[in-house]
Amino acid sequence: MKNKQTIIIVALGIVAIGVIGALAWRGSNEGPGLYDDFARCLTEKGTKMYGAYWCSHCKNQKELFGPSWQYITYVECAIPNQQGQTAVCQQAGVTSYPTWQFSDGSRATGEQSFEQLSQKTRCPLRPRSEASPFTAATEGAS
Repeated sequence: MKNKQTIIIVALGIVAIGVIGALAWRGSNEGPGLYDDFARCLTEKGTKMYGAYWCSHCKNQKELFGPSWQYITYVECAIPNQQGQTAVCQQAGVTSYPTWQFSDGSRATGEQSFEQLSQKTRCPLRPRSEASPFTAATEGAS
């Protein structure tokens, strides 16, 4: 009987840890990114970035956008575990990473600042303000 109780307690503990972990992970990935509107605008205007998984400058661009990166049209050019480039990137004539392509057919290579991307696309750069927990709590009360 004691073994059965121990097993139940351990199982409940494992479930509780799993639930807490899942909630913590979900909470850290929840909510809008600071540059969601800007990233969406870039995509709506036909902007895309060609890059490679091993490219440190591409990684920097992704990190610049943070969670808002999910709204950027990104084309992976590297072939996993192989040398060379995907057919899509070859056909597009991409020769360096990152390469930003704009709707007018022009390109910019290398890391681009938000200001440079905004100027080229006319997408307004208005980051969302990070609401404090106090502000978020009082907004729902009004």
